[in-house]
Amino acid sequence: MSAFDLDTDKLAAYLEANIDGFAGPITAEKFAGGQSNPTYRIDARSGRYVLRRKPPGKLLKSAHAVDREYRVMSALADTAVPVPTMRVLCEDESIIGSMFYVMDFLDGDIHWNAALPEHTPEQRTRIYDNMNKVLADLHNVDVEAAGLADYGRPGSYFERQLSRWTTQYRASETERIDAMETLIQWLEANVPADDGQVCLAHGDFRLDNMMFAKGDTEVIALLDWELSTLGHPYADLAYQCMQLRIPGDAAIPGLGDVDRQALGIPTEEEYVQAYCRRRGISGIDHWAFYVAFSFFRLSAILQGVYKRALDGNASSDKAMAYGALAKPLAELGVGVISEGN
Repeated sequence: MSAFDLDTDKLAAYLEANIDGFAGPITAEKFAGGQSNPTYRIDARSGRYVLRRKPPGKLLKSAHAVDREYRVMSALADTAVPVPTMRVLCEDESIIGSMFYVMDFLDGDIHWNAALPEHTPEQRTRIYDNMNKVLADLHNVDVEAAGLADYGRPGSYFERQLSRWTTQYRASETERIDAMETLIQWLEANVPADDGQVCLAHGDFRLDNMMFAKGDTEVIALLDWELSTLGHPYADLAYQCMQLRIPGDAAIPGLGDVDRQALGIPTEEEYVQAYCRRRGISGIDHWAFYVAFSFFRLSAILQGVYKRALDGNASSDKAMAYGALAKPLAELGVGVISEGN
């Protein structure tokens, strides 16, 4: 029995005692993929569920915080943000060997290609508009009313993020990347004054972290809340818009070199305008900063992936390809500040 296998008899007994209407016996199947928190489909007599757990073994203290994921999705249950129904959080590590939570299984579609090749232009337009609505709804959540006022540190978000990711980047630096040096220097000198905006930020808002209704364009769940915190709304928005600037042949393919109008996918300007309209704001100042920051952050993350791959700590062949993107992404970020938009 591997560390990732579950004792289904023990787990079923726990779930029957802690979830109303739950009935075993159960089977458990681990989803394939690179989730940092192992995820399983649970089939029971009472229905189908999803279990997410901390990986077994010794972990960094703040990493793999499945209890935070459970908390934030539970808090959003009565908001306009679509999330699965949460069932139970188990902090007793004796049940399966680590903390876990169980939520309802949703049978929907996940789209891995931002160009949505299987869809019509009209469907693509609706999918991107529905994503935009979910992002605006997320940032419109009243964090105090949702019980999330202490879910992160409010204020000075970009200063803190710049410091954090610069430190991370320096720790994983393998060569001097001139574009990264330029980005760091420019970003530090151009942090906008804190405008007091604090919202629930997802941290990894993108197409493939959403589930859509089967064969339809409606978003039925926003998933993967591992990086969520109290943050600044424009970080999520710029992070998603960054994909509109990344070339389609990159290891993380973007839409920078496709005819988006022909595909029915909005321009960056149209996407931002739709977001502003939904949030009741007239526009966004310092947009170049937010987009350049997004390139910097992703470049720093991928440099860490590259360093782990070089050290032999990343098993995926994709890790080297992802890591090799650190330099071209930083160069795209420099392009943003050179053009000023």
